[in-house]
Amino acid sequence: MSDSCEFLERRRAGDGAEFDGERPYCTAVDAFVQPMRADVCAKRYGLDPETACEFYREATGLGSITGFDGGETTADGESETEEAGS
Repeated sequence: MSDSCEFLERRRAGDGAEFDGERPYCTAVDAFVQPMRADVCAKRYGLDPETACEFYREATGLGSITGFDGGETTADGESETEEAGS
């Protein structure tokens, strides 16, 4: 894997605005991201997009960070994806 996330770009303009410096842009969600998010993208502080970024995981088909798939819930609050008897 490279030094930074494959979806991270640095842009000086976007969304109809120009900036004095480059800002982090995530192509996985087509949006500018906060500097803390860019720390994950740049693998700072031991962070890694593959394990710590839900945008990266969704874009590459790795699934949820928590393992919860966000499926629909029934009226009693149980997930419809849970198996019977669990």
